[in-house]
Amino acid sequence: SRRPGGRAAMSGGGGLRERGAGAGTGKKAQHLSVIVPTYNETENIRPLCERLFKAVGAAGITAELLFVDDESAGSSATEEIVKALEKEGHPVRIHCRKKAEGRGLSSAVLLGFDKAKYPHLLCMDADLQHEPESVPGVARPVLDGAADFTVGSRHVEGGGLGFDWAMSRQIVSRIATLLAWPLAKSSDPMSGFFCTRKDILDRGRYKVNPIGFKIGLEIMVRCRCQRVQDVAITFQERAAGESKLSAKVYKYYLLQLASLYWDKYMDLIFLVVLLVLGAMILLAMWAPHSDKFGHLR
Repeated sequence: SRRPGGRAAMSGGGGLRERGAGAGTGKKAQHLSVIVPTYNETENIRPLCERLFKAVGAAGITAELLFVDDESAGSSATEEIVKALEKEGHPVRIHCRKKAEGRGLSSAVLLGFDKAKYPHLLCMDADLQHEPESVPGVARPVLDGAADFTVGSRHVEGGGLGFDWAMSRQIVSRIATLLAWPLAKSSDPMSGFFCTRKDILDRGRYKVNPIGFKIGLEIMVRCRCQRVQDVAITFQERAAGESKLSAKVYKYYLLQLASLYWDKYMDLIFLVVLLVLGAMILLAMWAPHSDKFGHLR
């Protein structure tokens, strides 16, 4: 069954499961900037905004919503909807990015983080596969100081899929997750539904690669996030729009993984290379003597 609030699970903690804080904690309002990258997502803007502010309001969270829209056929309509929502009293704004300013999901998210008003940052997709009702649950451990980074995960107790996903897509997702397993302390490092803080991002912001789609994984590794929690979410069927996945995206993902492995394990890689070179030199020095000793025997 769907649990919008979710359960929080401390990754890498020997299977420890903690129930995440939900609505009605009695604490004073906490502040959250929600960043949503968009590309021709006009139909989803209003329902996402209305559902989000209903959920965070019930949870006692003061939030702003910032859309970073890459120029598309739907950009003008998207901007009009956001301005209408703003006039209705919602704390929402939009940055319309022209093609000359840059393209792509990761760079859009980073731009949104740079423009965010609050120190706590949450990223989610615009297609409503990430339920706005799950935002308080994903954000709460970071807001409460219990985690540096949270991930909305399909792969912990209480999480899952809200629709029949094609088996081929599930297999690709599992393989991609396994490839990233040594890099991140999360059961779902591919997720684009995550929360962190500006000071955490600042640790490695200069190293974060703005090209690609897996910006959450990029930040987890480059910014050396240690306290990572998974929060159960139900990944829903796309409400409108179309998938951005392609062979080119998969290629960029593999290149991204190679770069992240180098960044995280560079010292270990150097050590292994030095040991191998040292062993080769010793073998080269020993080989002539071994022939001489064999001749004497």
